[in-house]
Amino acid sequence: MREYKMRRGEHLEDRIPDMKATVEEYFGSINGSKTYRDSELYVIEEPSNPVFEHIVVGSLEFSSKKDKLAVEFEERPTEELLEEGNMEAAQDAVAAKNEFLLEATGRDAKSRRDSMKRSVEDSDEPDLS
Repeated sequence: MREYKMRRGEHLEDRIPDMKATVEEYFGSINGSKTYRDSELYVIEEPSNPVFEHIVVGSLEFSSKKDKLAVEFEERPTEELLEEGNMEAAQDAVAAKNEFLLEATGRDAKSRRDSMKRSVEDSDEPDLS
């Protein structure tokens, strides 16, 4: 499961006021929910794009800090997609993921990568106290 922060000064509920409707618009019908870190996330068992096997997405709510977006995209193997001739669907899947994440976080793919690198680097630093 990946967790994404919003841009400084922005909040997830301001960017996506109706998470359920937005998720359904991008990925298909929601089939259920899953608890992750004390938050209920949406589960899409049969996404509209054949590249995805299933998707889990939603808002992680924290009492002491801003909410984060939690997302898990499980994709089918590339070999399977090639055999079925679904490479165009693969391009559509990448576009849908990036557009959804941009709408939710306000960050493009490069900014999200840079932010994740920084958080990994920060967690690798030894505790000097």
